[in-house]
Amino acid sequence: MSKVVWKPGTMLYPVPAVLVTSHNGGTDNVLTVSWAGTVCTEPAMLSISLRPERHSYGLIRGSGEFAVNLPTADMARAVDLCGVRSGADCDKFKAAKLTRRTAGHVSAPLIAECPVCIECRVRDIIPLGSHHLFISEVLAVHAEESLMDSKGKFHLERAGLLCYNHGHYCAVTKPLGDFGFSVRKKRPRKKS
Repeated sequence: MSKVVWKPGTMLYPVPAVLVTSHNGGTDNVLTVSWAGTVCTEPAMLSISLRPERHSYGLIRGSGEFAVNLPTADMARAVDLCGVRSGADCDKFKAAKLTRRTAGHVSAPLIAECPVCIECRVRDIIPLGSHHLFISEVLAVHAEESLMDSKGKFHLERAGLLCYNHGHYCAVTKPLGDFGFSVRKKRPRKKS
């Protein structure tokens, strides 16, 4: 199979499509971010990358906090709107028909329609070039009860989340295996 050499800047895909909410100086905003990810488990930390010219950049830098809200595939239109419109020009919560919910640890609102919302406090901002990397500590995670089983296990695969794949929004669909399935020994079948 031949491969094409692509220009730098075309990166690793798919990536999560998340809605990042912020609040500073009486202003709430919501921004679509596709460069977000887990960076540490102990303590729980995540990162988002933002361009400094984005309206939310100043809000998050000023307040030192934000929330990452995981949207479902059904929310693709709202996610796209929040990525192409500026919060400096409109109330994106109203334009995208999103419901604000009060967070417990940060001033940024949570989005009620999202099945998982993560409250974050900025620990470090690293200028990288076109984007700055916000390294943040996770203060709280809010998840719909339907994503938890009777044993307290979290089933994020039930959420029907959205991802971004090089210019396209896609649904995250069925699981193909769980961690370690490739090396797990098969149980012998019971004879009837």
